[in-house]
Amino acid sequence: MSGRSRPPEWERDDSRPRAVLVGVDRGAGEWPVEESLAELERLAHTAGIDVVASVNQRLDKANPRTFIGTGKAEEVLALTRETGSSVVVFDDDLTPRQQANIESLIPETRIVDRTGLILDIFAMHAVSREGKLQVELAQLEYLLPRLRGMWGHLERERLGGGRGARFGAGESQLETDRRLARKRISDLKRELRHVASARATQRKARSESGVFRVALVGYTNAGKSTLLNALTGAEALAYDMLFATLDSTTRRLALPDGRDITLTDTVGFINKLPHGLVEAFKSTLDEVGEADLLMHVVDASHPQAEAQMAAVDVVLAEIGAITRPRLLVLNKADRLERADRDALQRRWPDAVVISAQQGSGIDTLLERLAREATRASRTMTVLIPYTHGELVTAAHEDAHVASERHTAEGTLLVLQVPDVLAPRFEPYEIAEDGDTPH
Repeated sequence: MSGRSRPPEWERDDSRPRAVLVGVDRGAGEWPVEESLAELERLAHTAGIDVVASVNQRLDKANPRTFIGTGKAEEVLALTRETGSSVVVFDDDLTPRQQANIESLIPETRIVDRTGLILDIFAMHAVSREGKLQVELAQLEYLLPRLRGMWGHLERERLGGGRGARFGAGESQLETDRRLARKRISDLKRELRHVASARATQRKARSESGVFRVALVGYTNAGKSTLLNALTGAEALAYDMLFATLDSTTRRLALPDGRDITLTDTVGFINKLPHGLVEAFKSTLDEVGEADLLMHVVDASHPQAEAQMAAVDVVLAEIGAITRPRLLVLNKADRLERADRDALQRRWPDAVVISAQQGSGIDTLLERLAREATRASRTMTVLIPYTHGELVTAAHEDAHVASERHTAEGTLLVLQVPDVLAPRFEPYEIAEDGDTPH
């Protein structure tokens, strides 16, 4: 089946490159090919490309040489010429061999697979030094196996099109490129190890502080940054765009009971998220694996909401965070009818239904966060001698002080103490009546 795409919500710009999308319908899975191509169109637009047509082919498995059949490739070629397209984007990953063969079948056209497109978007949106290093590493590891044959024209020019020696000018250039790419990859990994070490030190300090740590996770464009802003007054970038933000942002949040927690916004996930990106962003994603609670934000209005939730689970499993405690937050409820919202609440009774954009449900979410934070702590009654005033200060900074009273023996505190900090106060714990020291 082929044809022009529906006119997208945004207006086309003649200065932007035009593209034809190509998808494969395998007849199984949670993602219908039409939905997957619609997401691919949004990715293309985010990358600055206008989609003018799309085609898909029903295949049980991809053609090992050309991914799609040669007949379908000829159809795509005709579409590119008819629409003036300079780019063809495949909704799946291509092997280097498939990409090279397709470039031969569809000449004078840039062939991009899903991973290549996502890498382009990440390169556009990386802001911090760490983010730029991570993206460059993923790009180079993606490109390295695809360098083969890029300099073949030099070899043909040297030999006049005939057969020649095993190592010619073209192959020498190719080997030079490979060597430079490998060296740069090695350098980037070394730099990222230093960055990861510094980030680990920061995480260790936060962990030892006893502050309850929440990581926001979710599919790209689920509204995580908007929610972070709504909860903390942060000014994290929040656009209606896939992968608007890449760098993690951590903010403190005061809960209704007076205690402070931290919220960390992380890069959005996506269906078929390239493994290389998961590896490159591992130091950033470690924030997720070490959080006390994952706040899984879902665009409840999206037709593929459940499939997006499953895609998030895939990435969480890959980074070893699938078993972390989790709170499901169903966002963008303002886009739903009341009956649909009620159905969601019945489907996921433990979820919190909110609209981060409009602020509805935020108070309920804060109360749930307070309950979750309480579960990771214990109530203690302690009598701190006046000679250990630093512990009183630590109690105010790192725990929740429910009551405080000065006595002849010292400061009597009733605390909600994070489990990790409890040993510091245990030597001073007394019975609730204050009469029996431990």
